[in-house]
Amino acid sequence: MRDNPENPDGNKLPIPQPIRSDGAGGPDWGPRDVLRDLENPDMFVPPVTDSGLLPNLKFSFSDTHMKLDQGGWSREITERELPAAKALAGVNMYLTPGGVRELHWHQQAEWAYMIRGSARVTAVDQNGCNFIADIDPGDLWYFPAGLPHSIQGLAEGCEFLLVFDDGSFSEMNTLSISDWFAHTPKDVLSANFGVPEDAFAHLPDEQVYMFQAPVPGSLESQRIDSPYGTVPLSFKHRLLAQTPLVTPGGSVRVVDSSNFPISKTIAAALVEIKPGCMREMHWHPNQDEWQYYLTGQGRMTVFAGNGAARTFNYRAGDVGYVPFAYGHYIQNTGTETLWFLEMFRSDRFEDVSLNQWMALTPRELVSENLHVGPELLHALRKEKWPVVR
Repeated sequence: MRDNPENPDGNKLPIPQPIRSDGAGGPDWGPRDVLRDLENPDMFVPPVTDSGLLPNLKFSFSDTHMKLDQGGWSREITERELPAAKALAGVNMYLTPGGVRELHWHQQAEWAYMIRGSARVTAVDQNGCNFIADIDPGDLWYFPAGLPHSIQGLAEGCEFLLVFDDGSFSEMNTLSISDWFAHTPKDVLSANFGVPEDAFAHLPDEQVYMFQAPVPGSLESQRIDSPYGTVPLSFKHRLLAQTPLVTPGGSVRVVDSSNFPISKTIAAALVEIKPGCMREMHWHPNQDEWQYYLTGQGRMTVFAGNGAARTFNYRAGDVGYVPFAYGHYIQNTGTETLWFLEMFRSDRFEDVSLNQWMALTPRELVSENLHVGPELLHALRKEKWPVVR
């Protein structure tokens, strides 16, 4: 049997056993991955309320293939890695200072959240209106499907999350300018651009995808004036600058087409849960939920009906998923604030609060349905608190 793993301070970690406090279970003699069991305590020893069958609703970016390039790296979680995730897919990407995600476009819309550092993004729409902006931590961008764009790391480099409105999306199957040029005869390129064929003598012979370049100059120095003007709806939104809904347990910032008009296919919320608090019991009546955990650690229980419920543990860098209309709640199980994003393939963010629903239903009906008394009925809130203490 393997030795106890150690904490960074050198202390031995306890070896968990699949034995619940009610006596259910028994020792696991191995072989086993003890560190993995320690990361997933509520999957290793499920709460007694867990029951039935649910698909896996968790996958970590740490378990994905890392694509390394000159200029940065990328990794993705799609329907292939997380089969339940039919609605959305995600890419975690880093660009070095000056690193470029080359000129490209997608069949899917692209929504992004800047985690660290800053980037310059460019785009042009179908009417020839252009866009160039610098994206800082907590900022978003959104590019509609089919619109060409680019991303370049600024002086510090940058790391960001990309979300696409199709679970089967892959970053490896995008449409890139270098790939198209490499697969177009030079006489066609010559005719298209009105220059001699030797102007294309040094083209890349395959898709570049990502490359290293100098850090760009100021935003103003790179500005290009289009005869058609700039895009009518900005592709950038400053989410952290947005006033949050604050409750005793944390805060929520909702962004959708009502305050970020260009974002027609992805709605989102940035959720803060303080230690000991929870994202209240709720569900979403319009779409599946795709989550990305930014800091801290938490526990989510998902209720699927017909006696089925399952609990999953999440840490920073993990992706969670909740199928359409499944009830769920998220508890902060750590000592630091839990921050995560919840995203939906929709133009609007919608959720139903269990507490609010009960508060706005005749009390006699609630009491008779659940066999509860005045203590609970008087505590119900008519106003929605997305995060509770």
